[in-house]
Amino acid sequence: MTDTPIRLLLADDHPVVRAGLRAVLETEPGITVVAEAATAEDAVARAAGGDIDVVLMDLQFKGGMNGAEATAAITARPGAPRVLIVTTYDTDADTLPAIEAGATGYLLKDAPPEDLATAVRAAAAGRTTLHPAIAVRLMNRLRTPGTSLTRRETEVLTLVAGGLSNQAIGARLHLTEGTVKSHLARIYTKLGVDSRTAAVASATDLGLIRR
Repeated sequence: MTDTPIRLLLADDHPVVRAGLRAVLETEPGITVVAEAATAEDAVARAAGGDIDVVLMDLQFKGGMNGAEATAAITARPGAPRVLIVTTYDTDADTLPAIEAGATGYLLKDAPPEDLATAVRAAAAGRTTLHPAIAVRLMNRLRTPGTSLTRRETEVLTLVAGGLSNQAIGARLHLTEGTVKSHLARIYTKLGVDSRTAAVASATDLGLIRR
C-alpha cells in the first residue's frame, strides 16, 4: 500500500465549479489537486505532464474542443491518467461519447462529496464508477438494444432538435441528404413515431438527447 497521494487535474470552464471541487477534495486524505484547466485543450496539454493520476473533466466548454474529445486525446497516450467525467449532463448524447472516448467513470455534479471522493479513488485504481441514473440507462440499452439510438442517430436527432433541416444536418455531419433521411427513418421506427417533432419529444422524454 502506498502513501503517495492521488494527484488531480480539475478541468472545467467555470472557476466557481473548480473552486468547489477543490474545496471538497482537498479535505480528503490521500488526494491533492495539483492543477486546474479552464479549457479542454489546456486539460489535454496539462494531463500530458506526467504528474496527474486522475482528470476530473466537464463535458461542455466554451468553444473549441469538448470534454469527450479531450478525454479521447488524453486516454490515447501511453501511461495516461484516468479521466472521471463530472458534469450536469446525463443524456445518451452526452454519456456515450464520453464513455466511448475512454472515461473511467461518470458522475453528475449533484453527487454527494463522499461519492465524489470514492469515485476519484476508484478511478485512480482503474475501477469504474457510474452515477446510478447513468448505470440504469446503460443497462437498459444492453437489455433492449433494438430501441437504442446509435451515436450517429443521436447526433442527427440532436441537430433536428436544434431546428436544422436535413440538408443542413448533412452538411454539418458530412453526410448526403439521403443518408440523413435514412437515419431519420430508423429513428422513427425505433421510437415508434412518424414525425420529426414526435421523435424529438420522445427522445427527450427517454433521456436520449438534450433539448
